[in-house]
Amino acid sequence: MSNTVNPLFLLINFNRALQRLILALMLAVALPATAATTRDAMTHFFEANTGDLRAELGDARAAGKKAILLMYEQEGCPACLYMKQHVLNRVDVQALYRRHFTIFTIDLFGAVPLKDFKGRDITEKAFATEAKVRATPTFVFHDLDGTEVMRITGAVHDVEEFKLLAEFVASGAYRSRPFAEHRRLYLKKGG
Repeated sequence: MSNTVNPLFLLINFNRALQRLILALMLAVALPATAATTRDAMTHFFEANTGDLRAELGDARAAGKKAILLMYEQEGCPACLYMKQHVLNRVDVQALYRRHFTIFTIDLFGAVPLKDFKGRDITEKAFATEAKVRATPTFVFHDLDGTEVMRITGAVHDVEEFKLLAEFVASGAYRSRPFAEHRRLYLKKGG
């Protein structure tokens, strides 16, 4: 018996180890480049709520925004938490939405007083009830006259769909077709 190692065996194992090393290096370089940059959604997606939605309409108009977006939420809502941790925390989403919209949260059961779009004094809970919001999260876009133009209830499927929703509202496409049709056309084009 010989204690020699077959050179072909060494070469095959060396090639496998080299392939694994190259793959690991490629992943190490590629992941940071493709990973989305994130930051706190409450600070960077939402704006501080002044409690006066009517005044916010004027500020949004003056800032050249397309609409006001209200996210109705409630404590302990898993879909709200998902949206904040996986969609609304992304810098690209924050930049897109902050460019086109003024964005606030409304607590479905909140006792916080506010002025609605007509200037009436009301609580967040009463405002949500009048808006017929029953589930969270609910995203409601209002034009700059305070009229609801688009509503999505529940967490969106993914970041790309949420970005498509922003484009849909900002472009005014909601005036001519439902979002489901817009999304279908977008996907058909290879989006």
